[in-house]
Amino acid sequence: MRVRLEWALYSSATLRYNSPLAEAGVMHPLSAEFAVEVYELKIFVPGRICLFGEHSDWAGGYRRINAEIEKGYTLITGTDQGIYAEVEPHPNALVLTSTTPDGKRIGPYEIPMDQSALLEEAQRGGFWSYIAGVAYQVLTHYHVRGLVIDNYRTDLPMKKGLSSSAAICVLTARAFNRVYDLKMTIRGEMELAYQGEITTPSRCGRMDQGCAFGNRPILMTFDGDHLEVTELRVPHDMYFVIVDLGGQKDTMEILARLNRCFPFAETETERNVQELLGPINKRIVHQAIEALQKGDAERLGALMVEAQAFFDRYATPVCPEELTAPLLHKVLNYEPLKPHIWGGKGVGSQGDGTAQFIARSQADQQAVIEIIERDLGMSCLPLTLRAGQKVRKAVIPAAGFGTRLFPASKATKKELFPIIDRDGIAKPAILLIVEEALRAGIEEVIIIVQEHDLPAFQSFFNVQVTIENYNKLPPHFQEYARRILEIGRHVKFVIQHIQEGFGHAVYCAREAVGDEPFLLMLGDHIYRSDGQRSCAEQLIDVYNQHGISVLGLRRTPGEKIANFGTVTGVWMEEQRLLNITEFVEKPTLDYARHNLRVPGLPEDEYLTVFGQYIIKPRIFDYLEEHIRHNVRERGEFQLTSALDRLRQEDGFLGLMIDGQRYDIGLPEYYLETLQAFRQG
Repeated sequence: MRVRLEWALYSSATLRYNSPLAEAGVMHPLSAEFAVEVYELKIFVPGRICLFGEHSDWAGGYRRINAEIEKGYTLITGTDQGIYAEVEPHPNALVLTSTTPDGKRIGPYEIPMDQSALLEEAQRGGFWSYIAGVAYQVLTHYHVRGLVIDNYRTDLPMKKGLSSSAAICVLTARAFNRVYDLKMTIRGEMELAYQGEITTPSRCGRMDQGCAFGNRPILMTFDGDHLEVTELRVPHDMYFVIVDLGGQKDTMEILARLNRCFPFAETETERNVQELLGPINKRIVHQAIEALQKGDAERLGALMVEAQAFFDRYATPVCPEELTAPLLHKVLNYEPLKPHIWGGKGVGSQGDGTAQFIARSQADQQAVIEIIERDLGMSCLPLTLRAGQKVRKAVIPAAGFGTRLFPASKATKKELFPIIDRDGIAKPAILLIVEEALRAGIEEVIIIVQEHDLPAFQSFFNVQVTIENYNKLPPHFQEYARRILEIGRHVKFVIQHIQEGFGHAVYCAREAVGDEPFLLMLGDHIYRSDGQRSCAEQLIDVYNQHGISVLGLRRTPGEKIANFGTVTGVWMEEQRLLNITEFVEKPTLDYARHNLRVPGLPEDEYLTVFGQYIIKPRIFDYLEEHIRHNVRERGEFQLTSALDRLRQEDGFLGLMIDGQRYDIGLPEYYLETLQAFRQG
């Protein structure tokens, strides 16, 4: 990402803006009023391919009229190819430039940020109309200025059933969302993109904007006007090939003929189509979901073959001129491909447009591409569904002095203060934290320490007690002494030479973490789950399911939130999983009452940070910018503003933790922690 210096200076600019946040002294990314001065960024949006369930999106929509029709179920994923753009604010216009797939530059083309001008451009049709249509919808619902959008690269084939127009619409919605921090979720971007596209002459389906979710599979469920989106994960990489058949098809005619079978079937042919897009589709899609989640490529291929057979049997008679599809079936039945594939089917509206195969391996994926391009003269695109990166590392900052616990902190680090655990063993606090991380499947724990404290930590984790003292220990303590050394093999230390804030401490772990998501735990907090899954395990479960950064949340009364990072957002799962739309570090109660309320919570109760996070490595880029440009908050490099930047650009979830957090950073909190652990 290329970021201007103005982004690095946003904190001082915000304070010049007359807002409750500025009056409270809370640093926060700029509002739309200042966005024209802030930053430019790069955005990539892929196309989307329908793996299973074509046509069921609009078919399920007919439940508005006939409730006996089955819901529509569509399994889609983003492609590896897409549309790339660089965007930045503009004071009063859309300034658009594009590069065609063959490298030709088009534009700049300027449209005033005026509703009538945008609507006129949208209804004119053509490439720019999609951007104008979304901008019209944004301007209808938000107070924003303009954008400069440079579509500098496109490697997504146009008009091949891969939703290139939807990708443009999503890109535009995302650009407005990120530049002006409109706090839309991915689902919100998707809905706005859909409204923008239907403002144009295009009559896209609801599934097209699923490309907003990127290159991961999602299930879309269509029930009349209601749409549900469920994100899916695969356990290991799966390899597909998309084939441009190079033929012709009349999508509008296909859709018109099939739509005549709804909402009420009067002939056997019409009943067959409703059966195909209803119960048959439901069964195949849900079996495909099960195969995806197990990583069973062979089963997925068999379901593709079955789905195609049903489509040929029940849909083709409705529109044989377009759906007989000789090119499609020639490719699907091409004998030299059989050793390299598990199965294949048509894509989108079907016909001689696009085909897809699932290959047996990465090498077979390449072999399929070579055979088709060499023998059949058709172009191909690879598509790989990738398993999410496993959370293997944890970071624990433990370099603070412990000012509030002086003079005890002069004798020993607060992270080494003793706590009596449930098993009756007196353990230093840091050991309890490390044990929780390891129980959650973490392979390496990185502890951030001051240089002069390193020997104390190393001695505890890496040095056995003297033989004289070891022999004095009862057997169960001797066993635990050996266990500590085993734990120590998973512990690594990083030095923070100068203590310049929480964000700076996290940044010190950049080299040790590498390009991986990581678990962040606080060195002066102890966590205890109320159930079978530890607090860290609960967070990792959510990250593995959604592939988005996530932090733990807890409910906090208003009079205490000035001590904590606080968030707001939209519930994805009521009272459990929140799509975060704003982070604020230690807000005033007045600001929280106006801006941080969360639906379903009692008055003057808010969601605050629990103290555990799963964070994507992109956070280090934002922290580095702050450090390089000396962007400080309350004199230090903080983490919260970097988390909010990550939220804007990649999304961030909050999980209500089933458990408790115990603070040992203040004498009274430390005493409460000892008492709580004593009671079990």
